[in-house]
Amino acid sequence: MTYMNFKFVALAGIVALSGCENLTPEQRTIVGVTAGAAAGLITAEALNADNNWRLIAALAGAAAGTLVAQNSATNNCAYARGDGTYYTAPCP
Repeated sequence: MTYMNFKFVALAGIVALSGCENLTPEQRTIVGVTAGAAAGLITAEALNADNNWRLIAALAGAAAGTLVAQNSATNNCAYARGDGTYYTAPCP
Protein backbone atom coordinates (compact mmCIF):
# COMPACT_ATOMS: atom_id res chain seq x y z
CA MET A 1 0.00 0.00 0.00
CA THR A 2 1.41 3.39 -0.93
CA TYR A 3 1.60 6.50 1.21
CA MET A 4 -1.22 8.09 -0.85
CA ASN A 5 -3.48 5.14 -0.04
CA PHE A 6 -2.71 5.56 3.66
CA LYS A 7 -3.62 9.25 3.47
CA PHE A 8 -6.91 8.34 1.80
CA VAL A 9 -7.71 5.74 4.48
CA ALA A 10 -6.89 8.26 7.21
CA LEU A 11 -9.10 10.89 5.63
CA ALA A 12 -11.94 8.38 5.26
CA GLY A 13 -11.56 7.44 8.94
CA ILE A 14 -11.73 11.07 10.04
CA VAL A 15 -14.81 11.70 7.92
CA ALA A 16 -16.44 8.57 9.31
CA LEU A 17 -15.67 9.57 12.90
CA SER A 18 -17.28 12.96 12.40
CA GLY A 19 -20.66 11.27 11.91
CA CYS A 20 -20.47 8.90 14.90
CA GLU A 21 -23.12 10.63 16.95
CA ASN A 22 -26.07 8.88 15.32
CA LEU A 23 -24.52 5.42 14.98
CA THR A 24 -25.53 2.24 16.74
CA PRO A 25 -22.96 0.63 19.07
CA GLU A 26 -22.15 -1.96 16.40
CA GLN A 27 -21.58 0.72 13.79
CA ARG A 28 -19.36 2.67 16.21
CA THR A 29 -17.29 -0.47 16.74
CA ILE A 30 -16.82 -0.93 12.99
CA VAL A 31 -15.75 2.70 12.61
CA GLY A 32 -13.38 2.34 15.57
CA VAL A 33 -11.79 -0.82 14.17
CA THR A 34 -11.35 0.76 10.73
CA ALA A 35 -9.97 4.07 11.98
CA GLY A 36 -7.68 2.38 14.49
CA ALA A 37 -6.27 -0.02 11.92
CA ALA A 38 -5.70 2.87 9.51
CA ALA A 39 -3.90 4.86 12.19
CA GLY A 40 -1.71 1.85 12.98
CA LEU A 41 -0.84 1.36 9.32
CA ILE A 42 -0.07 5.04 8.83
CA THR A 43 2.21 5.00 11.85
CA ALA A 44 4.00 1.87 10.64
CA GLU A 45 4.44 3.39 7.19
CA ALA A 46 5.84 6.60 8.67
CA LEU A 47 8.38 4.54 10.61
CA ASN A 48 9.30 2.48 7.51
CA ALA A 49 8.31 -0.73 9.29
CA ASP A 50 8.48 -4.09 7.58
CA ASN A 51 5.33 -6.08 6.74
CA ASN A 52 5.27 -7.95 10.06
CA TRP A 53 5.30 -4.73 12.07
CA ARG A 54 2.66 -3.20 9.79
CA LEU A 55 0.37 -6.12 10.58
CA ILE A 56 1.04 -5.78 14.32
CA ALA A 57 0.45 -2.01 14.15
CA ALA A 58 -2.83 -2.49 12.30
CA LEU A 59 -4.07 -5.08 14.81
CA ALA A 60 -3.06 -2.93 17.78
CA GLY A 61 -4.71 0.11 16.21
CA ALA A 62 -7.89 -1.86 15.55
CA ALA A 63 -7.98 -3.01 19.18
CA ALA A 64 -7.46 0.54 20.47
CA GLY A 65 -10.07 1.89 18.06
CA THR A 66 -12.58 -0.69 19.28
CA LEU A 67 -12.04 0.34 22.90
CA VAL A 68 -12.44 4.02 22.07
CA ALA A 69 -15.58 3.38 20.04
CA GLN A 70 -17.16 1.25 22.76
CA ASN A 71 -16.18 3.81 25.39
CA SER A 72 -17.94 6.51 23.35
CA ALA A 73 -21.02 4.32 23.03
CA THR A 74 -21.35 3.61 26.77
CA ASN A 75 -19.87 6.89 28.07
CA ASN A 76 -17.92 4.87 30.65
CA CYS A 77 -14.22 5.32 31.28
CA ALA A 78 -11.73 2.95 32.87
CA TYR A 79 -9.76 4.28 35.84
CA ALA A 80 -6.68 2.74 37.45
CA ARG A 81 -6.79 2.21 41.19
CA GLY A 82 -2.99 2.19 41.43
CA ASP A 83 -2.73 -1.42 42.55
CA GLY A 84 -3.00 -2.89 39.06
CA THR A 85 -6.80 -3.11 39.03
CA TYR A 86 -9.28 -0.91 37.22
CA TYR A 87 -12.86 0.19 37.65
CA THR A 88 -15.35 1.83 35.28
CA ALA A 89 -17.36 4.93 35.97
CA PRO A 90 -19.10 7.59 33.89
CA CYS A 91 -16.66 9.74 31.95
CA PRO A 92 -16.26 13.35 33.14
